[in-house]
Amino acid sequence: MKPLIAAAVLLLAATASGALAQTVYKSTMPNGKVVYGEKPAPGAKRVDEIAPPPSKSGMTTITPQEKARAEQQAKARAAGAPDPQLPLEDARDQLQQAEATREAAKEPLPGERIGIARGGSRLTETYHERQKSLDLALEAARRRVNDLSGR
Repeated sequence: MKPLIAAAVLLLAATASGALAQTVYKSTMPNGKVVYGEKPAPGAKRVDEIAPPPSKSGMTTITPQEKARAEQQAKARAAGAPDPQLPLEDARDQLQQAEATREAAKEPLPGERIGIARGGSRLTETYHERQKSLDLALEAARRRVNDLSGR
């Protein structure tokens, strides 16, 4: 019983939203009066067609280009071809991981500081080499994302 009611509600909602999505005509009469209607008013001095506002239901129609792209991807999946978005998603994951690693590695590790004669300490060459390798890995990850996304 509940599925039947739910189907009826969806049908009514679809019908109502279809009725609201009709084109409206704004007719300006010779005396300056503005008339709105489903058809242009006879004898109007000027008629403007007002496009319906975008749907607020969260459902949109797809363009022919989107439909063609979806069909092409479905055929590629059926043929066993890998999804072209997967390498890009992997590259983005690797970029996030490289950024997190770089951020976490800012603090020197034990043994990467050396005391100096006047007190205090300085960072060792090992620390700077580690930072440079992390920077290079981060830059390589960024380049890979940019290359795969077509930038």
